[in-house]
Amino acid sequence: MGKVVIFSAPSGSGKTTIVRALLERYDRFEFSISATSRAPRGAEQHGREYYFLTQEEFRARVAADAFVEWEEVYAGCCYGTLRSEVERIWNNGHVILFDVDVMGGIHLKRIFGDDACSIFIMPPSVEELRRRLEGRGTDAPEVIEKRVAKAAFEIEQAPAFDHTVVNDDLAEAVERTCEVLNEFLAR
Repeated sequence: MGKVVIFSAPSGSGKTTIVRALLERYDRFEFSISATSRAPRGAEQHGREYYFLTQEEFRARVAADAFVEWEEVYAGCCYGTLRSEVERIWNNGHVILFDVDVMGGIHLKRIFGDDACSIFIMPPSVEELRRRLEGRGTDAPEVIEKRVAKAAFEIEQAPAFDHTVVNDDLAEAVERTCEVLNEFLAR
């Protein structure tokens, strides 16, 4: 078994932006592409941002024990980590980089234990989180309201992670995250 790095945060915290910056800095990291039963947003493509599955395909893979972990994040909208994705990355000799929802992050940490470094990306405030989600322009107002409402619960889960990094300044958040990762990788 290899090492894994787990990033979780409320939607709009900047987690994916931080993950992208890390993938540019660390050659040994490889992004784990999650599977989802939701439809693609914008220019998202199957096999790049996610493996897009129908609800039926997702449930069939759950029944076949094809997931390391999975979660119904919103009603009728599932996300999960395929075992085949974990094996693919480790077979390449890389460290797996997960960008997952908060409950998925907690589950992955339990599964991988000391071989995992879990990092919670904290938004500076719920108001800033709302502003960022609105600024994306990808979600309807009712979807944004659901995400903001869920953020309060997710923020309460931060102590379950090995580290919390507040993203009030992107460059500083990336540097702090690199410090955490360099220490983890040196072990």
